[in-house]
Amino acid sequence: MRLAIFLPSYGDGGVERMLVNLAGGLAQRDADVDFLTRSRESPFLDGLPAAVKLIELGAGGSLKVLSPLVHYLRAARPDFVLCGKDRAGRSALHARRLSGVDFALIMRPGTTVSERMARRSVYRRWRAFRLIRGVYRQAAAVVGNSAGVVADIMAIADLPADRMHLIRNPVVTPDLQAQAAARCPHPWFAAGQPAVIVAVGGLRRQKGFDTLIRAFAALRETRRCHLLILGEGHLRESLAQLAAALGVADAVAMPGFDPRPYPMVARAALFVLASRWEGSPNALTEALALGTPVVATDCPSGPREILDGGRVAPLVPVDDAPALAEAMAHALAEPGDRARRIAAVSEYTVDSCAARYIALLQALQAARA
Repeated sequence: MRLAIFLPSYGDGGVERMLVNLAGGLAQRDADVDFLTRSRESPFLDGLPAAVKLIELGAGGSLKVLSPLVHYLRAARPDFVLCGKDRAGRSALHARRLSGVDFALIMRPGTTVSERMARRSVYRRWRAFRLIRGVYRQAAAVVGNSAGVVADIMAIADLPADRMHLIRNPVVTPDLQAQAAARCPHPWFAAGQPAVIVAVGGLRRQKGFDTLIRAFAALRETRRCHLLILGEGHLRESLAQLAAALGVADAVAMPGFDPRPYPMVARAALFVLASRWEGSPNALTEALALGTPVVATDCPSGPREILDGGRVAPLVPVDDAPALAEAMAHALAEPGDRARRIAAVSEYTVDSCAARYIALLQALQAARA
């Protein structure tokens, strides 16, 4: 069984990290895994084990990647190609036609697409959904990371239920606890400092950090604490201006993207997910795995599934700063059951997810024989 994981545009998001984790988990189960991307320069690719072959396709757009991809397919002849992004799926299908290599395509959507597209024009939504249908209907299998993502893609692409599969994100790595135990670099975690609330994600509208800063400002009226937002993005300046306007600039820090924020997440008094939409939020899953108290918005999709409808930790409405502030205050005062938080993400280990993927690949291989 040979699997190619194809991710030409490699950034610093959750899709990239999860596919690296998955590649390692599959290799440990004796799958023959190739990882195809444009360049090895990434904060996560050093996590690939030696058993996974990293193949650089070279820089450039989709057309420039196409020729080396066709060459790879003809030389390696993989049984499966797994794509984590729609554009990669389109390139893979084009390369399949040109190469004549009849691999089975597996698509792995990572977010609730209909929510991501909700603010776009009718035409742009129609065009995006049309492109999704064109790719996903040619896939042998579509793997969603939450029930909400599965239902969303099935409706958009009008796919039969037997082609849809739910496999959680391989978030909890074997070395997560060891990474969390490393020295914590931020001075706010020194002894005697106020409680630190941590959030992780790109500084963009999806993550709802504007709502979080408003909720934090309300919380600061009754409690000394700090807010640490770990991420980078185009809203940095507007978020900083908002913190200043609310009088909490000295208590809000945005030190930038950190590929391994676990020492800070593990030492936080509280982790907050304020997102407007997700697929299956990895940072929330990691915080729970580390035992950190959490509060999350009830956004589509993922938090409600992970937090068992709010029984593991509080869920609040999206964009409701007063409700978020109240939930944060309650969680700081009564953190809840640490063991229950850790148990809530037992399905999200790399080994568990790799086993599910292996079973799916074996079933697909048997059906193609």
